[in-house]
Amino acid sequence: MKKIKDNKTTTLNAQMVISKTESGMDLVQVLPDNPREGLVKPFSGTGHAQLQGNATFDFVRKRRIRKKPVLKQLHSSLSYGHDGIDRYIFYLPAEQRQEFWRLLSKEASVAAVFMKELHKR
Repeated sequence: MKKIKDNKTTTLNAQMVISKTESGMDLVQVLPDNPREGLVKPFSGTGHAQLQGNATFDFVRKRRIRKKPVLKQLHSSLSYGHDGIDRYIFYLPAEQRQEFWRLLSKEASVAAVFMKELHKR
């Protein structure tokens, strides 16, 4: 049985300031009337923000679900995500650019054999 988390709600009396940054993006700031340490729990993340015509503002944070790699190599890793997407990530230091094709070919073939053997079971 899945445990349901309690919703924690904080109500603020605040002004909301919307301005444009130098790059043309909207900057939304919430400035509480009575700011104090610990009023809200700070966070940083991506999500979906919505500003209604009546000035109602909603923000739903998107949790970043990461899974540990099932295969870790010198320059790459393979992991299966909770979102149903398998990820093969290849990292290459700038000083090894000349070896890119050799390293990619070598490590990707190891990952392909690993996946093939894993799915045989």
